Amino acid sequence: MKFDGVLFFPVTPFTPEGTVDVELLKEHIGSRLPFGPGGVFPACGTGEFHALSIDEVRTVVTAAVEVVAGKVPVVAGAGGPLGHAIAAARVAEEAGADALLVLPPYLVTGPTDGLVAYIEAVADASSLPVIVYHRGNAKFTAASMVRLAANPKVIGFKDGLGDVGLAQEIVSAVRATGREDFAFFNGLLTAELTQGAYRGLGIPLYSSAAFAMAPEIAKAYYDAFVSGDEHRRNALLEGFYAPLVRLRDQTPGFGVSLVKAGLRLGGLPVGPVRPPLVDPTEDQLLQLKSILAKGYELAGR
Repeated sequence: MKFDGVLFFPVTPFTPEGTVDVELLKEHIGSRLPFGPGGVFPACGTGEFHALSIDEVRTVVTAAVEVVAGKVPVVAGAGGPLGHAIAAARVAEEAGADALLVLPPYLVTGPTDGLVAYIEAVADASSLPVIVYHRGNAKFTAASMVRLAANPKVIGFKDGLGDVGLAQEIVSAVRATGREDFAFFNGLLTAELTQGAYRGLGIPLYSSAAFAMAPEIAKAYYDAFVSGDEHRRNALLEGFYAPLVRLRDQTPGFGVSLVKAGLRLGGLPVGPVRPPLVDPTEDQLLQLKSILAKGYELAGR
């Protein structure tokens, strides 16, 4: 499976009654496809997987598959309690997803052998290939990733931990197995801020929540990144991404909340985030509006 472009993590829009707004979700995803995402990842972190029921996961993934229509891979989220993760894997397969992003298990922290077994259990639940999400209470070692890479259904590794030494060990160890089809992703929050460093680790792909909110800005960064235009890339980092990260860090969970707020500011009424996340205050919305305006200016919109 090949990913070529910014990895798009759509939000999950909610109606005023609190249900998934399917038509708005389709509009959200469809409006971003012309900007050339390398893959669409519905019902994952930015899509508030933590707050979705299994039926809602099915609804979200089905809508994404319908809109994407095979143009790029659709990778659905699966994780949390093992039973929930297995159910999510099965409904994603039924909905027509191409792969799974396996998010961390719920609450407990197990040993490495247990984490490997968790990934294998989710992989065994459907015919879909899986990508391992390395973050929080799902911290993998180089040796454990070599074990998982022996399974052809495990096709990728997404680093959300930020330990660059460990990430380098994992990249080197998996490559030494001879797997040429294995994908490596930078999955840190607002990954553009760290992608320059991750490129040096041999991790060329990255997830972009900003793409969901402001695809023109995210695409401008990506184009500068792949073309080697460091002047423009750094201008976008300093003028847009760094201020966005400072605002994001004011409140836990704002990696998602700000994206939804930015969409609402742009005229797409995607609704609020679900608890335990919270929406920005009026002052924070004003800050976000200013940051977005600068980003659009730098992107040449």
